[in-house]
Amino acid sequence: MAYDETTFRRTDDQATDPAAYRANTLAATEQRRRTEELDAADTTDALRRDDGRDRLGIHLGWEVVLLLAAGAFGFLLWQLDKNAFQRPALDALLITGATIGLLTLGAGLTLRAGVPNLAIGPIALAASLHYAEQGDLGLVKAAVPALIIAAAGAIVVGLLIVVLHVPGWAATLAASLGVIVYDQLRVAPEVVQGRYDPTDQAFFLFGGFALLAVLGGALGTVTPVRRWLGGLRPTDDPARRRGVAVALPVIGSLLLSSVFAVAAGFLFAAQSAAPIVPGTGLEWTGIALGLAMLAGTSAYGRRGGVFGTLFAVAAFTLYLDWSNRKSLDIALFATAACVLGGGLIVTRLVESFGRPLAPAAADWNAAPTTAATNWTPDLENWTPATATGRTDRWDDGPWGSSR
Repeated sequence: MAYDETTFRRTDDQATDPAAYRANTLAATEQRRRTEELDAADTTDALRRDDGRDRLGIHLGWEVVLLLAAGAFGFLLWQLDKNAFQRPALDALLITGATIGLLTLGAGLTLRAGVPNLAIGPIALAASLHYAEQGDLGLVKAAVPALIIAAAGAIVVGLLIVVLHVPGWAATLAASLGVIVYDQLRVAPEVVQGRYDPTDQAFFLFGGFALLAVLGGALGTVTPVRRWLGGLRPTDDPARRRGVAVALPVIGSLLLSSVFAVAAGFLFAAQSAAPIVPGTGLEWTGIALGLAMLAGTSAYGRRGGVFGTLFAVAAFTLYLDWSNRKSLDIALFATAACVLGGGLIVTRLVESFGRPLAPAAADWNAAPTTAATNWTPDLENWTPATATGRTDRWDDGPWGSSR
């Protein structure tokens, strides 16, 4: 039998308080705002957890493999020609290593920044053609215009990426197509007219590359530096703008990679005894990106090693010299495809085994909690406070239930 009391029965003509609806509307608005704040906090916390210290064991293990590969190719080259590691052949080997190393440094730097520079190969070829034509004016007079144009182009592309927030690979691909137009304006190979001979500085050039490679790899393992450099890397929505804070690392990485490409192109031309053949230069872009990924730099730009770039470049340089002495007619595009394929495999290894270990889950406690949560406008589900035991001692008196 249901209990019905007319005193508490709601009538149709009962007045409704508008303030109650306003309070409910404000509470719902506050709840939505609080939910958005919690979602943003969860995204930030997830990013910080993902930006924790990586496991470098996979990088160190892979760098040992690269060192062994370099030793194997060095042994094959020594067996083929005992004079390969004596001057002047050693000087040419070091110059080639420094040239490829500069391209690899530029590719790895822009990968870590989230804006892979696909124009480094065409820029290097354009610099080689420019030095072949203007080298008779002197190294400085020939280098200054090339460096200015490359730096200006890098700044323009960087501003385009930051302002429009477009993918870095797409913007640099467009830039590379423009540079290829300049490269293919020539219809015949250009004879090198410059007299600069880099072999006298071969040890210093390769040593400078090695120092930059190791220092850059070591800095990449520092969490604040990695976060600052990779500010443009997508975390949730890749189309969401990152703000002006990413302008410096994006433009700076593109600028440095373009300067490295110009320097590599000049070394290519200065070392070459044959005329510079016009082309696209994209094969060197593929080789540089592939070597950067083979060195342990993830294609996502998140992770990287310390000595991998140095060992990968050394191994590839020795392989090129060995294949040339063996008269292996292998196209550079085919070599670039193989190096890129290997780099993608290394990326998967690094991403699979380089992530920080998941924190241990807390032991489950079946004991009931005594804390109660009262209702607030920012809570969707709530539980009423449980009644606590009385603290008075009426039951212990003369009228208590124990009597």
